[in-house]
Amino acid sequence: MKCLAYASLVCLLLVVTFAKPAEKQDENQSKRVKEVKLSDEEHFEGKEHNVDYDHDAFLGEEEAKTFQNLSPDESRKRLGMIVDKIDEDKDGFVTEDELKKWIEHQQEQYFFDDAGALWKSHNPDLNGQMTWDEYNSTTYSSLPEEELVKLPENERMDFAKMVRRDKARWASADENKDGVLSREEFTAFLHPENYDRMREVVVLETLEDVDKNGDGQISLEEYIGDMYRENNDGAEEPEWVKTEREQFSQFRDKNHDGFMDLQEVGEWILPTEYDHVEAEAKHLIFDSDKDKDKKLTKQEIIDNYDLFVGSQATNYGESLQRHDEF
Repeated sequence: MKCLAYASLVCLLLVVTFAKPAEKQDENQSKRVKEVKLSDEEHFEGKEHNVDYDHDAFLGEEEAKTFQNLSPDESRKRLGMIVDKIDEDKDGFVTEDELKKWIEHQQEQYFFDDAGALWKSHNPDLNGQMTWDEYNSTTYSSLPEEELVKLPENERMDFAKMVRRDKARWASADENKDGVLSREEFTAFLHPENYDRMREVVVLETLEDVDKNGDGQISLEEYIGDMYRENNDGAEEPEWVKTEREQFSQFRDKNHDGFMDLQEVGEWILPTEYDHVEAEAKHLIFDSDKDKDKKLTKQEIIDNYDLFVGSQATNYGESLQRHDEF
C-alpha cells in the first residue's frame, strides 16, 4: 500500500494554537483549541510577552524568518516601506481596520503558499483542479478497493476512518459543489479552521477525537483524558489539570448537564465571540499609540519596530512585489 507519511497528518491537520485570552480562562488551555493561525509561537510564555508571535502575525511566518539577520537601521527602513502599503488611503495613519486587513492578507497568503507544495504533489498535471481520485491515490493508496479489504482489520478500520473524514472535509471545502477542488478550495481543505464554511467539520472531527465512547458528547473524563494521562505512581494531579476541571464545569459545559454537546465543543475550540486578528491589531495599536488617538503614524510604528519586526525585519524585495496587488 502506498500511504504517504503525510496521510495520517491530513486527518489531524487542525492547527494547534492558542485559546481566547479572556479573564475567565487560564493560560494552560487544552491544545485542542484552534484559531485563525497567526503564529506557531505562544503569545505569552507564562506571564512574559513573546514578540515573536507579533512578528509572525504582522509579517507572516515565512517572511518573519527572513528578518533575523538585519540591522536595526535596515529593519526600520524596510518596516517604513511596509507601513506605506498598509496605509491604503495614504492619509498618514494606520487604522485598526487597515492593520487588521493587512494581518488577514498575510495569513491568507501564508496558507495559500503552504498549500502550493501539496497542490503540486497531489495534482501533478496542475490543471487548475484536483479530483478526489487524484488526492486519494497520492495520499492513501493506489490499490483497488478489493485489495484494501484484505488488510488486517485494525489497519482497515483506521484507514477507513481517515478516508471517511477526509471525504467529509473535502465536501465542505468544495464550495461550488462540483466534486473537484480548486487551489483555494484545497487550501480550505488543508486549513479548515481558517474558513467559516469549514467550522462544522472542524468541530465534528474534534468531537469524534475526544468522544471515546461514541455517545456524541464529551464527558469531563474524556475532556481531561484528551490532555492528561494519570500516572500510576500516585503522583498528585498537576495544578493545570485541576484548573481544566474547573474550566469544564464552569465554562465549557454551559448548560451544566455534565457533558459538552456539539455546540459547546464548537465554542470551546472555535469561539464565535472572539476575533483573533482583531485582537492582534488592537494589541499592536495599544502598545504603539503614543498619543492614544487609536491610530498609528509611520513614526509611531518605526519607533516600536521591535514589536512589529524586532531584529527580524525583512528581506522585503519579494514581499513588496507580492503585495503590489494588496
